[in-house]
Amino acid sequence: MFGMILSYIPGWAIFAQAGVAMLVPLLLAFLYKSLYKLVGSGRGQIGHGARTLPQQPPLAPEESSARFTGDLKADLQAVKSGIGNNSDVHFRAFTNANTGAQGVVIHVDGMQSDRLLSMEVMHYLMYEMPAGPQSSLELAGLRLPFSELREEEHVRDFNKSVLFGHAALLIEGLPCGLLIEMPGAPSRQADEPVSEALLRGPRLGFTEVLSENTSILRRQGLSDQLEMVSFRAGTAIEREIVVAYMKDIVNADLLDEIKNRIGKLDMDFLAESGYIEQLIEDNYLSPFQQLQNTERPDRVISALLEGRVAIMLDGTPFVLIAPVTFSMLLQSPEDYYERWLPGTLLRLLRFLASFLALMAPAMYISFISFHPGLIPTELAITIIKTRQGVPFPSLIEVLILEVAIEILREAGIRLPKPIGPAMGIVGGLIIGDAAVQAGIVSPFLVITVAVTAISSFSIPMYSAGITLRMLRFAGMLFASVLGMYGTILFFLLICCHLTKLKSFGVPYLTPLSPFRLNDWKDLFLRAPMALMKRRPKMMKTKQSKRRS
Repeated sequence: MFGMILSYIPGWAIFAQAGVAMLVPLLLAFLYKSLYKLVGSGRGQIGHGARTLPQQPPLAPEESSARFTGDLKADLQAVKSGIGNNSDVHFRAFTNANTGAQGVVIHVDGMQSDRLLSMEVMHYLMYEMPAGPQSSLELAGLRLPFSELREEEHVRDFNKSVLFGHAALLIEGLPCGLLIEMPGAPSRQADEPVSEALLRGPRLGFTEVLSENTSILRRQGLSDQLEMVSFRAGTAIEREIVVAYMKDIVNADLLDEIKNRIGKLDMDFLAESGYIEQLIEDNYLSPFQQLQNTERPDRVISALLEGRVAIMLDGTPFVLIAPVTFSMLLQSPEDYYERWLPGTLLRLLRFLASFLALMAPAMYISFISFHPGLIPTELAITIIKTRQGVPFPSLIEVLILEVAIEILREAGIRLPKPIGPAMGIVGGLIIGDAAVQAGIVSPFLVITVAVTAISSFSIPMYSAGITLRMLRFAGMLFASVLGMYGTILFFLLICCHLTKLKSFGVPYLTPLSPFRLNDWKDLFLRAPMALMKRRPKMMKTKQSKRRS
């Protein structure tokens, strides 16, 4: 009897495999913490523009605090010493016909409206400016047809404003420079967002001009509660950042934290809002994005009404929304434009598609290589027949097709629009059929990879799709080593990471973890509008109830 019991006890090799499998998550956790500390120790230098070259000495006090004197010749020389070497900066001297007063108009080529500069400013200064003592304030109150005209006493700030696009005036006898806001730089017209296409909804998207983006956001509706705060960032090339929020809704602590992080940005140049996203996010080692980027003004204004904050950068049409949760990445504005039943169905399909995009190849490897007994008999026989003659194990077989699909997807994006989509579709069909005919992969795997690729396309946020595509390969490695245990372990590790992850203090899996039942009406399901009377509790807004 005792010997029969011992016969059922696995051998030492099984226990060794189980021990190794138990050590895998512990080893991964240790490596993650070590990498986080290693990168975090140097992040302050990397993220704050550290240089290997010796720093240049700071500006001398007299250079940084030089002021205009009213002597046109001396003031003009001071301006030219700062920006006179730029070939696109033009200096146009003039003399008034009535008073004989002399002055200089300074502007950067292509940054202002040439028609306004020639027909209005120059014509007034040369022929219509009246006689008598003129102060800068009197000049501003006369006939210059501009809503924004301001004085600048410091030469350095005056030069920076000229390079930023202001037209400038220096007039004999005026102890300051005059700056005129005269927009005229070429810009792209507002068009339909490319990265977030909808069948029903507004067709307007943001542009690369910050002033146009703020006006587009204002035109979403009349409200005196929409506030915008401006920042400047960039040590070598400055750019303007605008933080937008609803002052009667947003949580004050959240707003202060975002302003604090943006105020600490110290980088040579912020080329795109992705730079800001990477520098202010909570966990920079996480594969999941902690700020949402969008080109759609309707998505931004809806987020503001939930108590979130929008971050806009000059030079890019992509606006950042903070904080973000995982469910937001699978939601589309079209969910709310359609009735609640179709919106709910589409949202459930996206959650299913995201699971397939992440786990389908790993599950295929687990079933084929480790657990074929879990497959129904008839289906298993069919799969075995299709795999006859395939020379590679399931992992290599899946990697061949997945890498080919990713290359085709990237090539389709980089090619010109007329041929990019056609190349991706035709290339995928040709490669898949050729691989099956050559006996390299099985037809069942082609179906699995095709379903995986199509599922990743259904995710509304392109950045979220990239994350799932990247993690898909890690899941395949787990499955190839540990089978179904590895697949389940991989999924649990992602769930554990998402449970711990936060975006500006808001748990990433809210309202799943921590559990908030009231917020479930806009999670997997999209409840009818009449029932969505309260804002998400996770945001801790000043006004929890929506106005209706």
